[in-house]
Amino acid sequence: MRNSSTVASVGLESKEGVKLLVTAGPHARKMVGIWLFGSAAWVFSMVILGGVTRLTRSGLSMTDWKFTGQLPPLSDEEWSKEFEKYKQSPEYKRVNKGMSLDDFKFIYWMEYGHRMWGRYITVQLGLRLSGLFALGAGQGMIGWWMVKSGLEEPASEYAEPRVSPYRLAAHLTSAFAIYTGLFWTALSVVMPEPPAESVTWVRGAAKVKRLALPVGLIVGITAVSGAFVAGNDAGRAYNTFPKMGDTWIPDGIFEMKPLIRNFFENTATVQLDHRILATTTLASISALWWFTRKVDLHPAVRSLIGSTVGMTLLQVSLGISTLLSYVPVSLGTAHQAGALTLLTLMMLLNHTVRKPSLPLLKSLPQVAKPLF
Repeated sequence: MRNSSTVASVGLESKEGVKLLVTAGPHARKMVGIWLFGSAAWVFSMVILGGVTRLTRSGLSMTDWKFTGQLPPLSDEEWSKEFEKYKQSPEYKRVNKGMSLDDFKFIYWMEYGHRMWGRYITVQLGLRLSGLFALGAGQGMIGWWMVKSGLEEPASEYAEPRVSPYRLAAHLTSAFAIYTGLFWTALSVVMPEPPAESVTWVRGAAKVKRLALPVGLIVGITAVSGAFVAGNDAGRAYNTFPKMGDTWIPDGIFEMKPLIRNFFENTATVQLDHRILATTTLASISALWWFTRKVDLHPAVRSLIGSTVGMTLLQVSLGISTLLSYVPVSLGTAHQAGALTLLTLMMLLNHTVRKPSLPLLKSLPQVAKPLF
């Protein structure tokens, strides 16, 4: 990416018609880009920490929320007070009854760390980032809205307390939206022009773009479907592959009424959907590689396609391993990180194959000079 941004940025100040988000020169673009990439990396780490919090069942340990934040318990008396609050929750009564104070401290610190981690992100890059700022400010409220659903008594006395899959999906999707917005904007700052050294490579990139955008949407939808798998604990059912138990399609996938509820609340249907979407992602990215393998492309674009294929294979392997191992924290966290990494690569690919500005296009030779 460094080579691509360097090549694409040469002479930008002298070209009219090039839209720059930062106009104070290359150094300013670099500094703003580092800041935005750092913010995106911070959000990435928040998503992973959120996955660890969920997998260790720590998310319901804090039974209240303050928009301005709060200090953790600092004395034995304060710890006892927080523990007593947790003892009134459905999760303690049905899942963790008899838990020791030390065990409570572990899950409390996990949740506290996740909440406080999100308070250090600030975004101030004018109008383009105002929506991201609003999402960042609202993400904490969305998180509490999600946690609050897990503090309510379940409808059945035999059901374990857990957060609403709809609210968990909203929380994760919001985090993904903030991350993608930051990352895309950072790319636009440091790489205002795509790597384009010849008209032939621009034409090749246009062919890739026609496939890369729909494939990127499939990757995003698959990632969001994973939130419903997590929200329904669907990864702890049908722990076989490729079949779901003894069949390809389990019974009861449409038993809920109305029918639409099955796609978001029915454990069997939610997992089946995620399997189908994951398979579709693998097939579509493989097709992207296959149909572009003979197209004349910039080396950066070719490398990105190869990296995306490799990451897809790794992510599918992680998903299968996570399922067969009954969702251990390590593999579950790695699988969630893999989803965001794959989405990152698809964003980078789509950004790299966008159309160059007209001034740059007019200055390009038909064929790139050979590299020695």
